Amino acid sequence: MPLAILCLGAGVAGNVADKPLAKLVLETSVAASLAGVSNCWGGGGDSGEGSASNVRATYHYYNPEQHGWDLNVVSAYYSTWDAGKPYSWRSKYGWTASCGPSGPRGQASCGKCLRVTNRGHEFKRMVRIVDQCSNGVLDLDVGVFNQLDTDGNGYAQGHLVVNYQFVNCGNGLDVVNPLLSIIDNDLIN
Repeated sequence: MPLAILCLGAGVAGNVADKPLAKLVLETSVAASLAGVSNCWGGGGDSGEGSASNVRATYHYYNPEQHGWDLNVVSAYYSTWDAGKPYSWRSKYGWTASCGPSGPRGQASCGKCLRVTNRGHEFKRMVRIVDQCSNGVLDLDVGVFNQLDTDGNGYAQGHLVVNYQFVNCGNGLDVVNPLLSIIDNDLIN
């Protein structure tokens, strides 16, 4: 019996055997895009992809609130893939550029999420990777930086010392295996 797939949008439903593979992949990609999953190969962050301690975190003036959470306006590198994401996806977390010592880099990190912890105060914030950098640090939006910098020492020094961990962004789909998010498990079990 052929496997039936039920998707979360874009009218993708039916029997895999009835659809050419290219059409199925395209429809699945459209459904995932409508659901707010990143178009980057990196997806949207899954735990277990890396963590690092004692990382330097600087700040950058993305100011997404002032720019309508528009990745194109701030010239974020990953706007190529994620500028068309829903407002709810773009505004869910603060933004960062990532070129830290651990985890995926470049397009593989696009749209992923980090839990960043200020080593000095153990204060935490979630951020979404929207940009790349080349200085081996996290380049946090100034708003996130200020939230983590509870005593102002980071601003005075020009950086914080943080730990970070790649975590699931909570986008509602399995971003490691997006096809598993759209399969009706009752049909395969």
